Amino acid sequence: MTTSKDGPVRVIDMRSDTVTKPGPEMRRAMAEAEVGDDVFEDDPTVNRLQQSTAELLGKEAALFCPSGTMTNQAALHSLTQRGDEVFLHAEAHILFYEQGGAAVLSQLQLRCFDSDDGTLDPDVMDGYVHRDDDVHFAPTRVVCLEDTHNHCGGVVYPLEGIRAVRAFCDRHGLRLHLDGARIWNAHVASGVPLAEIAAPCDTVSVCLSKGLGAPVGSLLAGDATTIARARRARKLYGGGMRQAGIIAAAGLYALEHNIDRMAEDHRRIRHMAATLATVPGLALDLEKVQTNMVYVDTRGTGRKAADLVPLLAAEGLWALDEGVWTLRFVAHLGLDDADVEEAAEIVARVAGRLG
Repeated sequence: MTTSKDGPVRVIDMRSDTVTKPGPEMRRAMAEAEVGDDVFEDDPTVNRLQQSTAELLGKEAALFCPSGTMTNQAALHSLTQRGDEVFLHAEAHILFYEQGGAAVLSQLQLRCFDSDDGTLDPDVMDGYVHRDDDVHFAPTRVVCLEDTHNHCGGVVYPLEGIRAVRAFCDRHGLRLHLDGARIWNAHVASGVPLAEIAAPCDTVSVCLSKGLGAPVGSLLAGDATTIARARRARKLYGGGMRQAGIIAAAGLYALEHNIDRMAEDHRRIRHMAATLATVPGLALDLEKVQTNMVYVDTRGTGRKAADLVPLLAAEGLWALDEGVWTLRFVAHLGLDDADVEEAAEIVARVAGRLG
C-alpha cells in the first residue's frame, strides 16, 4: 500500500524481492532476541545465525554483515592482494551494482567473460590466466560466480557448471567465490541441497533480505581462516555492529520458515510469464524463467522500458527497468496468486493500449 491525497492506494510491488516486510512472527522474534556486542563476538543470536548458516552451507564459519555488497567485497578482500585479477561474468552483480568496490576497496582488476546464461566457460578462461612469474600482468587469483544470476533472468547456475569451474580453479591454483545472494532460490528450483551447491566454492555470500523476507542482512561463509580475514575487512568497511541480534533474529526466522515457500514465488512468476508471452508487443524467454523473476523485452511496443514504468505505476503495478528495452518483475512473499494474476493483467492492458 501507498498513499495519495485521496487516501490509501493499493500497489502491487514487483520491483524486487527486497521490498518484503517482516510479518508479525518475525517481528516478535526480533523483539525477543537475546543480544550482546557482536564486535566483541558475544551476541548470542548473531553467533547462532552464523553457525546455522555455516552448517546449512557446509562451511566451517560464517560472518554476518549488513549487505550482500559487503559480503562480496569482504570475500574479494580476503582472497586477494592489491593488484590481483578476478574473473567474473560481464553482467555480474559485483560488476554492475557495487560501485566499482573491487577496485576502490581492494585495488583489484576485473576481467569479464560474457554468456547468455550467466555461466563461465573454463575453456575460454584458460587463455587468460596470468601467473606471478610474468611481471607484465596482474596475477589471476579468484573466479566469481553468481547463483541465481540476476541480470541473466534469475537463472540457476547448473551444479555441473560450478564443478567445472572448480576444476579449472584447481588446475590454476585459484580461489572460487560464489555470490549466492539468491542461492535459496537456486536450491528450491533445482532440488540440489544448499551444501552441495556451496561445496565447490571457497567462499559463499548469501542474502537474507531478498526472497527470505528479512529486513536486512547477508552472510559470508567459508573456512575459518578466510572468515577471520573477512571480519577484519568488515570492520574496515564500517560493518561492525553492536547489538545486531535484533536483526539476526529475523534472519534465523527466515532460514527456519521461508526457504521452502519460495516454490510459490517460482510458480507464480512462471504463470505470469506464460501470460505475458502471449501479449503482442512483448517478448520473453520462457526457458530463462527458472525462479522468481521474469525479464520482458518491450521493443515490440515501440516504448522503452523506462517509459513503461510510470504507465504501469499509474495502474498500480511497480516494476523495474533493467536496461533500455527490458522490464523486470519479481515475485516474493509479499504477493499472493491474486496479486500476480492482476499484475499480468495490468501489463497486458498497458501494452495493449500502446497498440
